[in-house]
Amino acid sequence: MKFKPIVVVPGEPNSIFYEIFFKCIENNKIYSPIILITSKKILEYHLKALGFNLRINLLDTKKINIKNLNKKKINIIDVNYEGDFKFDIISNKSKKYINQCFNIGFNLIRNNLSFKFINGPISKKYFLEKKYLGVTEYISKKFSIKNFTMLIYNEELSVCPITTHLPLKYVAKEINQKNIINKVNLINNFYTDHFNIKPRIAICGLNPHCETTDGFNEDEKVIYPAINLLKKKGLDVFGPCSADTIFMKKNRSKFNVIVGMYHDQVLAPIKTLFEFNAINITLGLPFLRISPDHGPNEKMIGKNLSNPESLIKAIKFLDY
Repeated sequence: MKFKPIVVVPGEPNSIFYEIFFKCIENNKIYSPIILITSKKILEYHLKALGFNLRINLLDTKKINIKNLNKKKINIIDVNYEGDFKFDIISNKSKKYINQCFNIGFNLIRNNLSFKFINGPISKKYFLEKKYLGVTEYISKKFSIKNFTMLIYNEELSVCPITTHLPLKYVAKEINQKNIINKVNLINNFYTDHFNIKPRIAICGLNPHCETTDGFNEDEKVIYPAINLLKKKGLDVFGPCSADTIFMKKNRSKFNVIVGMYHDQVLAPIKTLFEFNAINITLGLPFLRISPDHGPNEKMIGKNLSNPESLIKAIKFLDY
């Protein structure tokens, strides 16, 4: 089989992910076989509740290879889910099950069955239990990767936060030259390796207008020197840029990527501009890990009204 399979872990059982997954594979031509790591019981519940008529190919975990996969069916590895399943609020009762799904997926990657990995949304409160800032950190830890970053990718414009799901009161302490340089290098390498282009990267300041009345200005003392060091290495970087103007059309059109110092500094503008037309890629891993850019959205479960665009983009990105 020409195309390597895409390994998919749905994440929270009580999530809109199954709905958008069904819509994605029902309405789009996908060349790579997909391996869904899930409970057959949960999958069948979502199929019936949402009215989808899709066929299942149950895989033997002892004999998983390319020849066993069927591109016309949902290839699944059945993971035991204790107790009955029905649409419910998210809680910690799914933690063991989700962790098992991830571990099976990671083993498929480690065994070189695939280098393509997609995960659906999880609850930071119940699954991560404050041990990790997000799934980016969780997966990177599982593969002992210390230098990694989150890229919210769109063909027109991507963004990257230097800090991810970190409370604002801690952000300034994590802004240092090493973090900025390491993450911008990952972005540059990603664009060079995958698209054969040298990206133009704008880097935002931390403070409003890159100014502060405080005695220590991170923009002058930390960010500006980091940008100069990156320029000396030949990277096409610019800044520090004022975050309140860099996303204006005439400014953002000059760049492939805008790097921010904290999560909402760049994710709020990118979601305003593109809504679901973006995907979350973890850079620095020895494989391609992508997630659709949305959460579990348990309020929408069972309504069959969720937008599958981000997952479609994630699968298309890996469909080669």
